[in-house]
Amino acid sequence: MNNPLLLHSVSYAGLWGQAALPVTAILDKAVQLGFDGVMLMAKRPHVSALDFAAREREQLRQQLEQRGLKHLCLAGYCNLTADLEHAEIPHRELQVTYLLELVKLTQELGGTLLRVFTGYDHPAADSGRQLRLITDTLKETAQRAAMFGVTLGVQNHHDQAVDWQSLHDLIHAVGEPNCRACYDAWAPALQGVDLKTAATAMAPLTVHTTTADYQLRPRFRYRPDLVNYEAQTPSTIAVPMGEGFIDYPVFLKALVANGFTGSIAYEMCSPLRDGRDLDTLDRYARRFVDYARGL
Repeated sequence: MNNPLLLHSVSYAGLWGQAALPVTAILDKAVQLGFDGVMLMAKRPHVSALDFAAREREQLRQQLEQRGLKHLCLAGYCNLTADLEHAEIPHRELQVTYLLELVKLTQELGGTLLRVFTGYDHPAADSGRQLRLITDTLKETAQRAAMFGVTLGVQNHHDQAVDWQSLHDLIHAVGEPNCRACYDAWAPALQGVDLKTAATAMAPLTVHTTTADYQLRPRFRYRPDLVNYEAQTPSTIAVPMGEGFIDYPVFLKALVANGFTGSIAYEMCSPLRDGRDLDTLDRYARRFVDYARGL
């Protein structure tokens, strides 16, 4: 598999108590571990638009170029359905303004891809209204992003359009050539979807995918009135690639066979089975590179 491999900086952000590194150290780590590029978290503690003015952006771009990290994806963190209970607030304008700041940041760092989310389900509006808001916001942002040569990649992460059929519909409804999918395997795998079917359908629309592998852990709640246990939704724990339940060979091969030529990122974006120290993070990341190259 010859697709560019990217290390997602969230893996070394310390958000789940794991070892944390600054951005420059993560760039060095990506080179040491054999990655072709990086997916940079566009918020603190990494690459926030607030903290990266013109000088910092130019320095980071030079650092990427000096290390030969030719592939870059910026990871945005939006929620296009936030705060809908307050109709007087210009939600769409706020979200578009935020995303356009990230579009400019992406371009100035030498990249062409910005990962975005849809929105969490909000009780203040029905699903139809929420979907229209998401569609309109993505369309306006994509049209403005086109002037900077940046593509929006919509990840199947938040509640809206998280299944592949709905995401497929959303991309077509937006109808902009620079609004594509960042389609991942872990969501449909948890949903019990056939990965080959989903990947085959989404491949022509997909420009990037982010990977992580998981094992499921059963959960139970004790019922003293029954002197028994009640089954709960299982939890997940991240494990090295190939040791979890997600069939990545089927998923990735179906993507590539149906036209996907984009980048593949690896993230450690949850607690890891084997601990939180730097050696564990490095081992998991190195395992991903070996695993992906071997497909």
